[in-house]
Amino acid sequence: MLGSVYVDFDGTIAPSDPTDTLFARFCHPSWRTLEREWQEGRRTARDCMAQQVDLLRATPEAMAAFLRGIKIDPEFPGFVALCRRWDLKVVVLSDGLDLLVGTVLRAAGLRLPVFANHLRWLGGDRWRLEFPFARSGCAASLGNCKCSHGAAPRTREALSVVVGDGRSDFCIAERSDLVLAKGQLAAHCRFRKLPHQPVQDFAEATRCLGRWLALNARKSA
Repeated sequence: MLGSVYVDFDGTIAPSDPTDTLFARFCHPSWRTLEREWQEGRRTARDCMAQQVDLLRATPEAMAAFLRGIKIDPEFPGFVALCRRWDLKVVVLSDGLDLLVGTVLRAAGLRLPVFANHLRWLGGDRWRLEFPFARSGCAASLGNCKCSHGAAPRTREALSVVVGDGRSDFCIAERSDLVLAKGQLAAHCRFRKLPHQPVQDFAEATRCLGRWLALNARKSA
């Protein structure tokens, strides 16, 4: 294995940011107040998401119908194929909802390891969010600490690539050999003067990664 590629979901694999779309469809409007408090630093990401899920009112049937309408970037399967040709393992890291991420990826015909917060059905239209990948030392107080999933500081033994768009990707981006960034992550990299390649979608990400690998990695036999 040449290394790993850690890819964000909301806003990256799924450009429409489906977690926010889900909350807008099925939550009391106060979910936006919680979101604003998190953005202003008055609430942690983990607390914000847990309380937003407490506001969620959707039966499993309504949830399934909603998820059937979520689309991924059409070029993402090609990006995965490129990674596999170079013997890179693609891992999806999300501070969103595992039910959403897994369902949408399977519908697109993709079987990838996924690490996300666990959405548990309580019966009826009620749900609870659990955090199997939380870490007490997480610098960003995420529900799913992305740095805990194997993106070690840069070493010569294995490449580490990150593709993301938001605040949950800031820490792991600082520990990676290559960062393909959009949105807030690209702005963070510019501000911190972190090496990165700005991208808009997976068509561009695939081209950037292909060029970078040709220059920086030896293709496995």
